[in-house]
Amino acid sequence: MQKYKFINDLTSDVLFEAYGKDLKEVFENAALALFSIICQLDKVKPKDTEEFEIKGENEEDLMFNWLQGLIAIVDTEHMFFSKFKVEEINKTHIIAKLYGEPATPEKGETVVKAVTNYKYSFKKTKDGYKARVSLDI
Repeated sequence: MQKYKFINDLTSDVLFEAYGKDLKEVFENAALALFSIICQLDKVKPKDTEEFEIKGENEEDLMFNWLQGLIAIVDTEHMFFSKFKVEEINKTHIIAKLYGEPATPEKGETVVKAVTNYKYSFKKTKDGYKARVSLDI
């Protein structure tokens, strides 16, 4: 199964879809897609670990908050992450371990400002889950 793909129809934004057979996998894959834009994933070593917890009103809201929270960590803690392990998840709450290292310009790619509502969706599919996410860059 495909983890994620990019959809080119925007200029100031990036649009991607993330997939997963369950909630855990779609959240991990969406984080990977996000960080593949922010940094060069293959160069970011998973040497530091952070625990990250976020809440939402439902699965759709939780995904939005998850990605927005990850962008905030890059801004506030100057970290890049290359591995994500969801420890606990339900429809309104996620706890995950993030693995990465301090952000450096040579490992950086594109500054992501925010998740936007443009074409945003989160759906249960016959194969699991699909999130469509637009990022303001």
